Amino acid sequence: MTPINATTAAVPQERRLVTEIPGPRSAALAARREAAVARGVTSAVPVFAARAGGGVVVDVDGNSLIDLGSGIAVTTVGASNPQVAAAVAEQAALFTHTCFMISPYESYVAVAERLNELTPGDHDKRTVLFNSGAEAVENAIKIARAATGRNAVVAFDHAYHGRTNLTMALTAKSTPYKRSFGPFAPEVYRMPASYPFRDGMDGAQAARRAIELMDKQVGAEAIAAVVIEPIQGEGGFIVPAPGFLTMLADWCRAHGVVFIADEVQSGFARTGTWFACEHENVVPDLITMAKGIAGGMPLSAVTGRAELMDSVHEGGLGGTYGGNPVACVAALAAIDAMTTLDLPAQARRIEDTVKSALWAVAEKLADRDRGVIGEIRGRGAMIAVELVRPGTDEPAPALARAVAAHALSKGVIMLTCGTFGNVLRLLPPLVITEDLLVEALDVLADALMSCSPR
Repeated sequence: MTPINATTAAVPQERRLVTEIPGPRSAALAARREAAVARGVTSAVPVFAARAGGGVVVDVDGNSLIDLGSGIAVTTVGASNPQVAAAVAEQAALFTHTCFMISPYESYVAVAERLNELTPGDHDKRTVLFNSGAEAVENAIKIARAATGRNAVVAFDHAYHGRTNLTMALTAKSTPYKRSFGPFAPEVYRMPASYPFRDGMDGAQAARRAIELMDKQVGAEAIAAVVIEPIQGEGGFIVPAPGFLTMLADWCRAHGVVFIADEVQSGFARTGTWFACEHENVVPDLITMAKGIAGGMPLSAVTGRAELMDSVHEGGLGGTYGGNPVACVAALAAIDAMTTLDLPAQARRIEDTVKSALWAVAEKLADRDRGVIGEIRGRGAMIAVELVRPGTDEPAPALARAVAAHALSKGVIMLTCGTFGNVLRLLPPLVITEDLLVEALDVLADALMSCSPR
């Protein structure tokens, strides 16, 4: 793996601990936070960032932590990518806002052109820009309803689509995302997803099961859209069995249902292709994007078939900050960096390194009768380790939390996820050096060995 960012990262690429985690300055900030910030906002790690770049985050105490979270798949090109930072600074000096709906600007158009080119399919496309992934998903459903004249929307088990009212309705997991926030938007129907580790079905079987339920419980003629993550994110980085997405997309096309691929987390080189649905050669009608799109700046998008996108009446799409000019130039710079550095190929190299290391530790644990790794799965730099109680497939959420905490104490930021809270998710920046990645994986291996039941 080539250390593609070694000479450009603004932050030294090293793991270095100078205090315990959290350090005194982070602890002091945590006290201020408790008095000022609503308790509903939580953080995965108890350290406050001061700088970040390449594959590291430096906290306010001077600890340098290896970053396996990327701000939840956002800082794909690094948290202080020089191209992105320069573009942001230049644009901010010119103007920070006019509202594209009032006085438009070229960078919005340029981002739309790039997305029309990059997203799957050679059909005529249109794009509209927003601020967050949830906003993109919600607007994709608005577009589908306008285009079809139908109301029903189908989502899936283990799905995560956002925190707005409609996207909470689409999201499967109650706590912490939905509990006490209802009632939710109506006409949302949930179908079983493909989860090979737990359902044992091949793609065709899982697709037939979902399609039969859609036909029986909703009726194709009532469904405006089917929305699905090609690789489920918060649900546990679940990769559907081969053929599942293809059969769903084919069914949608045959019945005039809009197939929406939610690529908010899996898009922009993260899985080894520009978009995860390309692994199955699926061409969605609409695709939603955010997170890695703009190098850390808030931006999201819906791109889709021109006839669908243009079915919405004039003035029906937009928003005050949607496609902010600073975010747009950041996106153009980030996409240029992904292209120049061939980050899809880098993601594939990361996958090889990560899975090789994880399989090795899984064998060691199995040899010691501590087979807590139920499955290693994922694509590119979107890899998961599902942890279970030894000798079973019962979820082990406490173990996942313990492993993540142990890794953090040694200087590695690691996130958990999953419907059952038992999945470790690895989302390193795609510009991480091989040395840093291997070092982080060594720490993870030690955490797994140390925390697993003896």
